Amino acid sequence: MNGIRPDELDDRLEDDDEPFVLDVRPAEAYESDAIDGSHNLPVYGALRAGDESALRDRLDEIPRDREVVTVCKMGIVAKRATSVLKEEGYDASTLAGGMSGWNGYRAGSIGYKLRSLWWRIR
Repeated sequence: MNGIRPDELDDRLEDDDEPFVLDVRPAEAYESDAIDGSHNLPVYGALRAGDESALRDRLDEIPRDREVVTVCKMGIVAKRATSVLKEEGYDASTLAGGMSGWNGYRAGSIGYKLRSLWWRIR
């Protein structure tokens, strides 16, 4: 499964060819804390329960001509979304650590720095 680290995504968001950031968390979570420029498709509960149809039914809302980076709270459910998107022919990856990882990166937390080191050596 393809993944992208928060620092890599942050760099990519500055590019002319920035990815489409798809946040699958519930609308309330997205509204309280989200990556700037991301798009919310609140299918978290369905995906967590194993129901991929909620995402598949809304594929027309996701561009096919851009890389898609999926986001959830910790990255676990987003991996399922990434898998569905790849099955459907999308160029997709998952934000490592989800919003928790993103917020740790933005805050420069020691926890993020240790996780980032682990991601790099794996």
